[in-house]
Amino acid sequence: MVHAAARLRDPCGRPRVHALRARHGDRAQPPAAGCAVTTDATEQEPAPGADGRAPEPRGGSSVRPTLQIEDLRITYRGSRGEIPAVRGISLTLNPGDTLGLAGESGCGKSTVAAAVLRLLPPGTEVTGRILLDGEDILAMSFGKLRAVRWAGASIVFQGAMHSLNPVHRIARQIAEPIVLHEGIGREAAEARAVELMAQVGLPAWRATSYPHELSGGQRQRVMIAMALACSPQLIVADEATTALDVMIQAQVLRLLKQLVTERHIALVMISHDLSVLADTCERLAVMYAGRLVEHGPSREVFAGARHPYAQALSAAFPTVGDPAERRNPQGLAGDPPDPADLPTGCSFHPRCPVVMDECSTTPVTLRAARDDWQAACLRVEATAGAAAAATGEDLPAPTLLTKGDA
Repeated sequence: MVHAAARLRDPCGRPRVHALRARHGDRAQPPAAGCAVTTDATEQEPAPGADGRAPEPRGGSSVRPTLQIEDLRITYRGSRGEIPAVRGISLTLNPGDTLGLAGESGCGKSTVAAAVLRLLPPGTEVTGRILLDGEDILAMSFGKLRAVRWAGASIVFQGAMHSLNPVHRIARQIAEPIVLHEGIGREAAEARAVELMAQVGLPAWRATSYPHELSGGQRQRVMIAMALACSPQLIVADEATTALDVMIQAQVLRLLKQLVTERHIALVMISHDLSVLADTCERLAVMYAGRLVEHGPSREVFAGARHPYAQALSAAFPTVGDPAERRNPQGLAGDPPDPADLPTGCSFHPRCPVVMDECSTTPVTLRAARDDWQAACLRVEATAGAAAAATGEDLPAPTLLTKGDA
C-alpha cells in the first residue's frame, strides 16, 4: 500500500503542489518559515487551454490572476426543487489583491466561498469556471483538488470552535496540513506550527492547549495560522470576525492586512459589515439574491454607493456621535426574496425605494458607473460616472433615496 504522503509527491520526490507552483516561480508566494519551494527547469508548461488551464495573459503583462471566477452559477436541489443560490458571478483577483464580498444572509456569498474549494454538498449543480492560478478547480480530479486545498487556497471559517477538533492539541492541528502536503515528519511539522503561531501572535506555550482552553480571538488566530501553514496563494475568510468583540475584531483584521502585505496573498473577505470590508479590502463587491449588484473601490462604494441596496447597507451603519442618526436610524424594509421564487426583472425592485415601472420587467446586469466601478441599476448612467471621474468631482455621500427623490 502506498503511503498517503507518497501519493502527493512527484517522481523527483517533491510535494506535488510545490512542483505545480514551480511553473510560475516568479508569482509564487514567499514560503513560511522552514518551507522551501523547489523549481524544475525541465518541467514543460502545457499548451494554452489544455487540461483546464487558462492561456497566458497577453498584452505585455506576465501576471496571471490568482483567482478568476467566470459566470459562476450554483443551484441546490432539495424537496422544493431547484434553488438558484448564485446566478452568474464573475470576479478576478491578482496576487496581493483584497476583495470584500458583502450582502445579507442568504445572498450567496458563503456559497461562493465554498465553491472556490469545492466544498459544496453532493448533488449541487455548478457551472462556469473557477480558475486558481489558471487551473479550473471544477475540472480537477479529487486527488489534485486535495493537493490544492490548504496549499493553493485555504479558508478561514466563521466558527473557529466548530472548525477545530476538540480532542487534539493546537500544534497538532496546525501541523496536519504540513504533514499531508509536504510529507515531513510530525515533530518537524509541529515545530513549524509553533513558528506560525508566533506569526499570528500566539505564545509558544499555547501549542499544547486544546481549543476550549483558548479565547474566541485566540481560536480565530489558530484558524489563520492553519490557513497560512502551506503558504497558499489565496485565503478566503468567511465571516472570520463576526463572532468576535470589537477589540479582538480589530486585532484580527490588522493581522490579516499585515499578512496579506508581507506574503503577497490574495484575500477574499466575506462579511455583512461594509465598514469592516471598506477598512480591510481594496475592492468591494455587494451581492443580492445570488448576483453582484455593485463592484468597485471599497471606500468609495461605502461612501457613495450607486445601487440602492448598497446604499441601504452603507446607511445601516450609524455615525458615532451623530445624534440625528441615533434618533432616526435607517434601515431597509422587507426581507430578501425567496431564491426559489425570485421576482421578475430586477430582484431588488419589491424593496427598492426608487423603483421605476421598468424595473419589474427589465433584467439588470452590471453597468459601468466608472471605469473601475459597476452597479446593476437602471438609474446608473455610464456617461455621468465617466464625466465625474474625468473632472475629479467628489462622489456623493451615501443617502438612502426615497420615492419622492425620483
